[in-house]
Order: sequence, then C-alpha cells, then structure tokens
Amino acid sequence: MRTLRIYKRIIKTVDGAVNNIILVCIVLPMVFAGYALWDSNQIYSAADNSNYAVYKPTAESAGKSFEELQAVNPEVFAWITVYGTHIDYPVTHGDDNMKYVNTSAEGQYSLSGSIFLDSYNNLNFNDFNNILYGHHMAKKVMFGEIEDFADHFMFDTHEYGNLYFDGKDHGIEFFAYIHTDAYDFSVFNPRVTDDGRGAFLSGLLEKAAYVRDIGMTADDHIILLTTCSSDSTNGRDILAGRITYAVFADTFTGAAAAKTEQADPEYANGHVKNISVWQWVLLLMLSIFILIYLSAFLINRKKTYIKQFKTGYGRIQNERI
Repeated sequence: MRTLRIYKRIIKTVDGAVNNIILVCIVLPMVFAGYALWDSNQIYSAADNSNYAVYKPTAESAGKSFEELQAVNPEVFAWITVYGTHIDYPVTHGDDNMKYVNTSAEGQYSLSGSIFLDSYNNLNFNDFNNILYGHHMAKKVMFGEIEDFADHFMFDTHEYGNLYFDGKDHGIEFFAYIHTDAYDFSVFNPRVTDDGRGAFLSGLLEKAAYVRDIGMTADDHIILLTTCSSDSTNGRDILAGRITYAVFADTFTGAAAAKTEQADPEYANGHVKNISVWQWVLLLMLSIFILIYLSAFLINRKKTYIKQFKTGYGRIQNERI
C-alpha cells in the first residue's frame, strides 16, 4: 500500500508539473506576442506625422507654432513635405549623423528617430548636394514611403514637395529615384566641390532607376531623401529633388486626389493602401495554430508519461505477488 501511495503522489506531481509546463508554454508566447504588438504600435504611433501637425509652419489650424517646437529643440530648423505621401515632418540637424537616429524632433529618446540633415550640410540648403536621412518604417511613417517610388506610377504622379526653412516655403521638384549601396560615397557626398558638380549630377542620373527631365543643371541645389532599403542588406532608396524658390501647389487634395485614386485603385489620395493589417492577421492565425499544435503535443506527452508510470507500478505489483 505504501508503494501505491508513493506512485500516486509521483503521478500527481508529474501531472501537475506537466500541466504547469503546458500553461507556461501557452501563456508566455501569447504574452510576448501581445507585448510585441503593443511595443510596435507605440513605436509607430510615436513616429506618426500627426504628432507634429500642430507645429507645422504652414498649418491653418490653431495650435503650437514652429517656433515653439524650436524652443523645445533648437536643432529643429526646417520642415519637409512630399505631396501625396505621409512624409510631412520637421527636420533636425545635429553635430553628427548619429544623434537623431534615436532622438525625436522634440529631443526625446525615440527608436523612430527624426528626419535629419547630414551634419556636414549647411542649414540654409545652399550646398549642391543636401542629404536628408530618415528611418524606413512600416505603416507609412518617417521615410517608409520612399521605397514606393520604385513603382513607376508612384514616381510619375508624385512630382512635387515643399521645404520650409529660413522662415519661408521653397519648392521641391523630384527628378530621380535611385537605389544604391550605403557605402556609395559618390552619392552620399555632402561636400561636392564647385568643379565636381557636373560629374556628380551625371553620375547620379546614371544610377537612377527613373529620371524626370526638369532641366537640372550644375547651378541647381539637390536634395536627397534617403532611407534603408528592404531589398538588400546595405541598400538605400533615394528620392532626388531640386530645391526651388517657386512653391508648388499640393495637387493631392480635393478633385486632384480623387482623379489619382481613380487612375490607379492601388493608391488612395496618393498613398499606397496599407495591407499590414492582413499580415498581422495571418501572423496571429499562424501563432494560434502553433500554440494549438504545441498544446496537443504536450498533452499527448503527458498521457504517455502517466501511462508509463502506471505500467511501471503494475509491474511492481505483479512482482510483489
């Protein structure tokens, strides 16, 4: 009888342990997945351009002014807008090109960072090659939409933007989309000499996947909007434009926006439709399937262990008889 009680205790202990293991294996992945979703949402929410809309210098709605944002962070000096996209952000400039990789325009730590001008460029955009950096992020935040210009329709229909600095608006005419390597210093060169302007422009156009003839010359000022590429490890996607004194109207409002959407249903008001929600649904379904499979496997193992213990107990009883 004593042996029977010992075996019952062992079986009960093992049964409870297996139950706890199953519970942990189910709950932990769910908790981790929930946290990952929450954390990702927080990062994307922090990077959304709506957080800075009240600071936009050309905004008609009442709110905080651009000068107030500069009072919070004096290294904010400009504002970049690409018509027909969500790229609509303040621009910062630090002592090096690392600070604003993980610092928001308000000067706070942020994984989404800021849009920032190369530290070697001048704040008045009077360099020949002015480079703006921004993170490549999903949900169309920061410079996540630069890669969309790899689509010819997107490039053809999104010609203009706006650059605010020195207290006034300036126009941007986009003339090229380039895919290159992060270590291509022939492109990522903010210190192009006067004598090297022609060669730089020619090299840039040769590398371009798409080019729009706007009559670019060595006397113009180039602005490069660059971000990481999802196509290659060290790849960079670049949207190149010309800075102008002439300011262009945003044609992605009202009737013009409706016309663009009608021309290509994959675009809504100039934005590529967000399909990430379906990707999350598929990921969730896959996670549930894995959890069900894992639970069934552990439950089956539990039954096997209990059966083995019972078999062992039966053998001992037979031997005693």
